[in-house]
Amino acid sequence: MPPESAVYKNPYREWIGAQIRGDYFGYINPGNPELAAEMAWRDASISHVKNGIYGEMFVAAMLAVAATTNDTEKIIAGGLAQIPHTSRLYKDVTAVVDTFKAGIPQQKCFDMIHEQYDEYTAHGWCHTISNAMIVAAALLYGKGDYGKSVCMAVETGFDTDCNGATVGSVLGMANGIQSIPAYWKNPINDTLHTSIFGVDTVKISDRVKLTMQHIAKQQK
Repeated sequence: MPPESAVYKNPYREWIGAQIRGDYFGYINPGNPELAAEMAWRDASISHVKNGIYGEMFVAAMLAVAATTNDTEKIIAGGLAQIPHTSRLYKDVTAVVDTFKAGIPQQKCFDMIHEQYDEYTAHGWCHTISNAMIVAAALLYGKGDYGKSVCMAVETGFDTDCNGATVGSVLGMANGIQSIPAYWKNPINDTLHTSIFGVDTVKISDRVKLTMQHIAKQQK
């Protein structure tokens, strides 16, 4: 049972598995990053520890902030505000932000991440920190462009599908569905094939309605 479930025979406890579960807590707590991060902490604690938990808190808080602004620097700062300032995750994501603010080119920033983490090792490619750094860099250097930012996150390597999804999630929340070009949306045809037992294939529009219901309950 939690919290022992996070550590018992679990070598993945600081991997990205919790970070990619954090979006929804941000969706249903628009403008309330603290509550979004609290929910993310509860969820992540089932399977992760330390930076594994902080990664989910970081993403959830970013999504909550993204409901109020499309300034990527403010979104990232809002996510960082909800995790311990003494953590390695905070330190390394802040280094990415500082690199961007210093005017260092995009490629050099991503090279820095590759120098620090090796995507050809299991520890490096799927660790929470390396991938959170990529998400932050893609959001900053993509400058709000949906396609450019998502592709940048994927082209960099490491956990490509997760990072592209997180970047797209943040920008979709910040700029709205109208900011996403039709060639990204149309092929999906309002359909989501889940791997959740008993859920299977659903309409995205129906999930949106359910999300709005959850937001309404949170705000009561």
